[in-house]
Amino acid sequence: MGRMHGSGRGISQSVIPYRRSAPSWLKVQSNEVVDDIVKLARKGFTPSQIGSTLRDNNGVGRVKSVTGKKILRILKANGLAPEIPEDLYQLIKKAVGIRKHLEKTRKDKKAKFQLILCESKIHRLGRYYRASKVLPPNWKYESATADALVA
Repeated sequence: MGRMHGSGRGISQSVIPYRRSAPSWLKVQSNEVVDDIVKLARKGFTPSQIGSTLRDNNGVGRVKSVTGKKILRILKANGLAPEIPEDLYQLIKKAVGIRKHLEKTRKDKKAKFQLILCESKIHRLGRYYRASKVLPPNWKYESATADALVA
């Protein structure tokens, strides 16, 4: 499947291993991994940063194969899940950065166009998350209040 705005074709041939069980060489217990996830979330790490840290430092390639749950589900069970999903948060952060850049350089037409594309992705993702009841039904992206969401 291609990208929404661009000519890229995605990450072809990139699949996770078929075996769903934890590797035999991994000696980390499930409750240790959950404790590490909770500890990193309390420090302010995002779910993807938690996954990268566990992979690089502890050798845990996939949390689900060790614990039986994904990182976000573990965070929700402990009441540490972010209020807006991470992909939407990153898009809002990008749009705020582009908007700040446009305040300084008004004539940058490329940045203006990229802001339009970024905000259309935000609106589309917001519509999806409202429909799947991840966000409240009255949630709406507004560029004026977006800076407060990211800060």
